[in-house]
Amino acid sequence: MPNAAPVNPLLASPIVPIALMFIFLYFIVIKPQKKQEKQRKDMLGNLVKNQDIVTSGGIHGTIVNVKDKSVIVRIDDNVKVEVEKSCVAHIVTKVSEGKES
Repeated sequence: MPNAAPVNPLLASPIVPIALMFIFLYFIVIKPQKKQEKQRKDMLGNLVKNQDIVTSGGIHGTIVNVKDKSVIVRIDDNVKVEVEKSCVAHIVTKVSEGKES
């Protein structure tokens, strides 16, 4: 094969496609996951009294007291439950009553 085009050794190496897959994986999976994890950590660090929350078990309630690793949640009149902060799934945002359209 005297007329064959020379093959670039960099493109023939299997390292390049593998490296490209890792770069793709980083930007598609790992980076967004780290961002979401940071947002969750900030949310759990900023829990305050009288916030309405939902736990990972689906229990709706209002925070009565915040401790280092747990929160006390009022789920009904005279019913309070202490749950780990990590069990707080999200904070329920209320629409302000003053703004009606």
